[in-house]
Amino acid sequence: MPEMMMMMNNSGEQIVDIYPLSNYFFGSKPASDAFKDETLADRALRLKSKFDAHGMRTCVEAVILVELFKHPHVLLLQSKNCIYKLPGGRLRPGESDIDGLKRKLLSKLCADDDNYRTDWEVSECIGTWWKSDFETLPYPYLPSGDKIPKECTKLYLVKLPSNRDFIVPKNFKLLAVPMCQLHENHKTYGSIIAGIPQLLSRFSINMVPS
Repeated sequence: MPEMMMMMNNSGEQIVDIYPLSNYFFGSKPASDAFKDETLADRALRLKSKFDAHGMRTCVEAVILVELFKHPHVLLLQSKNCIYKLPGGRLRPGESDIDGLKRKLLSKLCADDDNYRTDWEVSECIGTWWKSDFETLPYPYLPSGDKIPKECTKLYLVKLPSNRDFIVPKNFKLLAVPMCQLHENHKTYGSIIAGIPQLLSRFSINMVPS
């Protein structure tokens, strides 16, 4: 079950507290070998092989908010080829969404030293996206027809404490991108990230001062 409890305002909207970007420390660690350069064709072949072995691929990704210039920003990972990703990744067989997302956040946003690792507060799932084929774009609904979905991506809202350290592999940059820049900007960020502002419209975002 999600661990985070959120208050509601007088209109019944859930309140999400976010803190200034300046509250957080950003560092780096050795590059991860989990992110390999490959062509789209190579990726499709790799995903097909894994689908044949394990069935539908399920990914979990974190929507993490901070405040900058009195505007909510979303934390995104940018790879060297300028592809933007939400922190997260593929679940292991039999792994729960929450456990898998925490594992991915620890590997991508935390120091490798267990003494400096902290827990993550994972809230509710705010969106689910599906792929009917390995090469197709994701859709925010289950594709019709007889095809078995090849991939499911779930977005979870993750609450930050008032301060913490972010330690990211050197082959990635962690960026705070204003929500207004993401809105319907499919060309730059892809359909999932570009849809985040709409998914968050049902929440009341409270920007807590330093």
